[in-house]
Amino acid sequence: MTTLLKQHALHIFQAGVAAANPYQAVQRCLTLDESLTGKIHLIAFGKAACAMANAASELIPASRLAGLGIAVTNYENVRAVDNIEVIGAGHPLPDLAGFHAAAKIAERVSQAQANDLVLVLISGGGSALIPYPVAGISLQEKIATTDLLLACGADIQEINCVRKHLSQLKGGGLARLAAPAHVYALILSDVLGDDLSTIASGTTIHDSSTYGDAMAVLQNKGVWTRVPDSVRLHLERGKQGLIAETPKPDDSVFKHTRHVLCGSNTVSLKAAQLAAEQLGYQTLIYSEQLCGIAREEAEQLAHYAATLKDNIVPTLQRGNVAVDAPASSIKPLALLAGGETTVNLKGNGKGGRNQEFALAFALAAEKHRLTGQWTLLSGGTDGRDGPTDAAGGMVDADSLQTMINAGINPTKYLNNNDAYNALHSSNDLLITGTTGTNVADLQILLLYPEEIPNV
Repeated sequence: MTTLLKQHALHIFQAGVAAANPYQAVQRCLTLDESLTGKIHLIAFGKAACAMANAASELIPASRLAGLGIAVTNYENVRAVDNIEVIGAGHPLPDLAGFHAAAKIAERVSQAQANDLVLVLISGGGSALIPYPVAGISLQEKIATTDLLLACGADIQEINCVRKHLSQLKGGGLARLAAPAHVYALILSDVLGDDLSTIASGTTIHDSSTYGDAMAVLQNKGVWTRVPDSVRLHLERGKQGLIAETPKPDDSVFKHTRHVLCGSNTVSLKAAQLAAEQLGYQTLIYSEQLCGIAREEAEQLAHYAATLKDNIVPTLQRGNVAVDAPASSIKPLALLAGGETTVNLKGNGKGGRNQEFALAFALAAEKHRLTGQWTLLSGGTDGRDGPTDAAGGMVDADSLQTMINAGINPTKYLNNNDAYNALHSSNDLLITGTTGTNVADLQILLLYPEEIPNV
């Protein structure tokens, strides 16, 4: 049954990923406005850049393009696209290839004329893929600042607040460079709540945060004195009004800017729910915005599941047909969540937030005495969790004992942020390969009763 539950969890996860298909999203949302007579500058960046650019290039006649389009994606997702220059760049750590790609994008959009259209296709990962720091701050200094924020558990809003004020493209910077041309952005969201100003750090969206806010983030996280001197100087000068702020909502650069959300974590979560129901599970959305520290959120979910499980409504599924179950049996339940947790790095191990979530859940399930058969999958929809080849982890009631039998102390490995190696020892890594999309993470917890009838 454990194997069956894992198969079900993987199927449900894959349904969620499929719902974020970037090619289909662009095909649904993009139509040509024949009233625009100028050229079209096609720009795509993010983990889904190639698929989105491919869909757009099929809809736009090559004669309308202002030269080759530009698509920047992580190396694993690079593939050839007609009429598009595809550039591979670093993710999650920015690199020089991304910097040069960002400079190319900045140059291209700056050339757009008033009657031109800058079509921007945005997906998760864009923040890292097109790093373009302001003058006076090097790429390495910006990376060092971001690393400090990640290591101290800053959330995506806090990180983006700082990044926007160190960048020439983020926080509405791309729209500012493109003005007075028309800008139309199709956005595949990897951000909880689908805040467009946060996705890829809001390159075409106004920014309501300030230099003062960015300084406060660094100070509140205790890293202000540790960031490079150039970063502190730039933010201080910005707060004093010596450097222009990021464009605000009433800025004229947004006069001809439009945005369309073409996919999100919420859409994928609903697709996962439908897939679970089709497999015969009673479903419950545990959270549509699961955030916070991964191990803490995992423990809360385990505790919730342990207190909930005895109250699941009886019935079972045979094939695709619901059937009455014995009074002693309980219908299987799928608890589903979507979001993006964070990790406080205290050790020197290997892993990512989803792997840490899975390992922490296995430990918490034992602590809170979660009985019966269960499987927990926590995975990134992009197929990559942190700097590893895994999308996340998939654990069950046998995982901890398997680790122990392999000479692994699960608690020690969790405390060393080494979930990857712990999960590897129990064959519980979720390996999917890159998916070509990115709409944050999905968590799938499948619960069965103590006794499993022979169906």
